[in-house]
Amino acid sequence: MGKKSTSRLEIVMTTVQIVVTKDMKITCTSRTLQGHEEETPADDLPESSLLKPTVLITILARNTQHSLPHFLGCIDRLDYPKERIAIWAACDHSVDNSTVILQEWLRRVQHMYHSVDWRPAEQPSSYADEQGPKHWSDSRFIHVMKLRQAALGTARRLWTDYILFVDSDNLLTNRHVLSDMMEENRTIVAPMLESRSLYSNFWCGMTPQGYYRRTPEYIPICKWERRGCFAVPMVHSTYLLDLRRRASGALTFHPPHPEYHYHVDDIMAFAFSAKQAGVQMYLCNRDHYGYLPEPLTQDQTLEEEEESFTHTLTEALIDFTMEPSQYVHTASKEPGKMGFDEIFLINLKRRSDRRDRMLSSLAVLGINATLTEAVDGKALNSSQLQAMGIDMLPGYKDPYSERVLTRGEIGCFLSHYNIWKQVVQQKLQRVLLLEDDVRFEARFRSRLVAIMENVMTVGLDWDLIYVGRKRLQVKEPESWVEGVSNLVHPGYSYWTLGYVLSLQGAQKLLQSKPLHKMLPVDEFLPIMFDKHPKDEYKQHFERRELRAFSVEPLLLFPTHYTGEPGYLSDTETSTIWDDEAVETDWDRDGAKHRREPEAQGPGFRHVASQPACGGGPPLAASGNRDEL
Repeated sequence: MGKKSTSRLEIVMTTVQIVVTKDMKITCTSRTLQGHEEETPADDLPESSLLKPTVLITILARNTQHSLPHFLGCIDRLDYPKERIAIWAACDHSVDNSTVILQEWLRRVQHMYHSVDWRPAEQPSSYADEQGPKHWSDSRFIHVMKLRQAALGTARRLWTDYILFVDSDNLLTNRHVLSDMMEENRTIVAPMLESRSLYSNFWCGMTPQGYYRRTPEYIPICKWERRGCFAVPMVHSTYLLDLRRRASGALTFHPPHPEYHYHVDDIMAFAFSAKQAGVQMYLCNRDHYGYLPEPLTQDQTLEEEEESFTHTLTEALIDFTMEPSQYVHTASKEPGKMGFDEIFLINLKRRSDRRDRMLSSLAVLGINATLTEAVDGKALNSSQLQAMGIDMLPGYKDPYSERVLTRGEIGCFLSHYNIWKQVVQQKLQRVLLLEDDVRFEARFRSRLVAIMENVMTVGLDWDLIYVGRKRLQVKEPESWVEGVSNLVHPGYSYWTLGYVLSLQGAQKLLQSKPLHKMLPVDEFLPIMFDKHPKDEYKQHFERRELRAFSVEPLLLFPTHYTGEPGYLSDTETSTIWDDEAVETDWDRDGAKHRREPEAQGPGFRHVASQPACGGGPPLAASGNRDEL
């Protein structure tokens, strides 16, 4: 042993004196019982923050040139350090430009990410046993399972903490989705994605053979009536896998688990693998995370798939700015008029948010509309109203609040009235009017074009065709138009979200001289086709011969309903027509005017409920008149 070693245990006691100087510096003086002193700094440097976990994002693309630019734009916008992300991408069996688009993006962004693994396969462009590009044959399933397994193997070799599987037509609109899912601290967790119906990226029930089973738990989760992180038997399309978990090592796509003897399917095989490994899948709906299109049937075409994704994109545009990735070249659609002489988009100049959203949606749909500045009712004063000869219809009262006409409703009426005049002055044979707070139903363009072609083929004499409205007399059936598919004779209706108008229809509306006996425009139109329930209103309009029809099912709905986040009415949030001092904002009282939605078909579309209103036919419960 060395000279400094001892054969006994020495116990040294130390006293510490902390001194704070006038300049607020802190020093520590330590003194041992032996009398030695030494100074040490008390403000040691703090530890640096931890790096974010590493994650590999898997991108599989086949015939997705229509969705890749916006899908990749969502990846670009993720609020996560790109140097902590690895990209694994594959593209195969495509007949479109998916490979070119994905390769261009990878080439331009690869310097930002930790690493990029690119696996293209130009040939073949189809599977030998598939019946079409949307047919999932066994060979296609097996190939996809092998690709997912290869991505999983790469993530394991790179020692990444997580792997994110995300389909290339899913739109992750929530920039924090990666961090949010990691915070759930689950081995497998999926952010709930929305569609136009009840379709989402999870199941709540599964049969012993691994197929979907309907359960009562599904709809409340899908509609956010229950929020949280829920144990489910199946997640798919987009989900995060924590590779730090010991049990994750047993998860596999291909070859399937030895005891898996069911249908060849990548999501079913993986869910079975998770179950056998004792790994629970979870679905999180604490926030809104993104959108996905509904699956197509095996006999549908790539054109139909593109149209379906277009609708998904317009849904996302309601609440999000959905720019395509700046790192890929995108060819914009050549916009058209859909066979109309003109398409008018009515928008208040101060509502730039609505204008931008609608112009983006119309561009996605390939629709060329003329922006028409709406009349701002809030800017109208009494002198202007007198100069235009505007007077309220005698005895008019709103059926819900019993208030008189508002300045906002006057501005709305004048906005439509000015277009009617333009139609007559320019002798436009048929036009489409759109308001700026509408959401488009799936295949809006092709469905409306088909209806109008049918109308022309049978020679239907028409003046006005509703494309979006709120039906009020819901207990009274509306008859179908003979010889024309998807067209009905409308009853008393609210809203002027969108309608087709003919030249003779515009002439009839103007000839009634409505400015001198004004009421809301959506009350005026039913009077003109003689379906308004109040005779005292109709007696002021002698000729009520407007030939009105309505598309059915409807192709337009409001973006927001009364009481929903984002709802704002420029007709209701106003002042009464003849007194600027009396404000009207009654429809914000959620307790008095609560919307009672019903699911229309398989989706979320809200239709009117059916209470009776004293003195007239059944009216819808909602008082929403958000026109402009």
